[in-house]
Amino acid sequence: MIIEMFVENFRSIKHRQSLNLTKTANDELEENTFELEEPYNTSLLKTAAIYGANSAGKSNFILALNTMKSIVMNSAKESQRGDELPVSPFRLSKETAKKATEFEVVFVTEGVKYQYGFSLTNNQIMDEWLFSSPKGRAQRWFIRAFDEEKQEYIWDFSSYFQGKKQLWKESTKANSLFLSTAVMLNSQQLKPVYDWFAKTLKVTGINGWDSDFTAKLCENEEGKQAVLKFLKSADLDISNIALESHKIDSNFFPAEMPNELKESLLSDLKGKEFIDVKTIHKDSDGDDVLFDLDEESDGTQKLFSFAGPWIDSLEHGKVLFIDELHDSLHPNMVKFLIKLFNNKKTNPKNAQLVFTTHETSILDQRVFRRDQIWFCNKEKDQSTTVYPLTDFSPRKGTDNLEKAYLSGRYGALPLVSNLEYLGD
Repeated sequence: MIIEMFVENFRSIKHRQSLNLTKTANDELEENTFELEEPYNTSLLKTAAIYGANSAGKSNFILALNTMKSIVMNSAKESQRGDELPVSPFRLSKETAKKATEFEVVFVTEGVKYQYGFSLTNNQIMDEWLFSSPKGRAQRWFIRAFDEEKQEYIWDFSSYFQGKKQLWKESTKANSLFLSTAVMLNSQQLKPVYDWFAKTLKVTGINGWDSDFTAKLCENEEGKQAVLKFLKSADLDISNIALESHKIDSNFFPAEMPNELKESLLSDLKGKEFIDVKTIHKDSDGDDVLFDLDEESDGTQKLFSFAGPWIDSLEHGKVLFIDELHDSLHPNMVKFLIKLFNNKKTNPKNAQLVFTTHETSILDQRVFRRDQIWFCNKEKDQSTTVYPLTDFSPRKGTDNLEKAYLSGRYGALPLVSNLEYLGD
């Protein structure tokens, strides 16, 4: 479960911005919230929507979390050592262009709250810290800070943090995270933190996921039936799914591909197979007709690709961040996907969904609580700010949020000029 995330000096995000999924003190749409177990006594939101104009920075906010995850997952790998770190600071200010980027996230996993973050440049990790709150009591586990004057790291380990600290410290490269390095060297205490990024947090861009995850789920009958139930609940007329397995041979590659490249790829993929997904519809006589997945509409293909991650997330209580959820989907499909998370019956493990969108038909107090709506705005210096709807104190149940947003009351709208036709 995610409680809050912070980003500073990343792409269009100049100043420190945050997204908080803590429930505010009101009693609207209680089914959209859930209680953290003792000892935290905090209520969190199941979903949150982020609105904003094109180029306002919504995608950069999602990308920031995905970049943080990628660095956690990859920085300690041998193949990544010596490589540049994948960050880009806010470049429209001389002050920030040379400053470090910072990421931080507060989350709960295995019943324990953690606060983990780091700052970095393209070349090295500058700072890294981890605090834990087992049984509700805050503990500092480690702090790593780079002293620029001495050109060396200062380390601070508390007695709460156990293990081969000296070995892990000495094994941590300048462009690697201590967290990732220690877990790679078998730190069991840090593994839940690493696993939250690796297994619980799922982030995707505007193109969503490919269909492989859903296809793999369909390889057993139970998984296939779950996918079919998902698709039928979305009112798609797919009666069944068939998977066709094909061995990878020379016919798999385009005829115009150079033979040398073809042989190299065949060597790497020797013995592997690819799965071809077929959707099955009934014709007017009730007989099965098979279609390639790419013959379906863009919306159907996207829903199919979403089915696996959606089912997996709801079943295991994962956290999804999705950019442009509405893309290629009907507004009713967007509402359907959101309701699966807000509904206690379909979301018994309290999975969470955060997404960006332009779809205003769901900007409705019958769908969202007021604290579930956030906005991204581009400021005069072209930087991104993120702020909640609750800053504007809309009236509970009565204010038309869609109308107010489109009229510009909450900002986060594109400024469109009146263009005159330039004729002869």
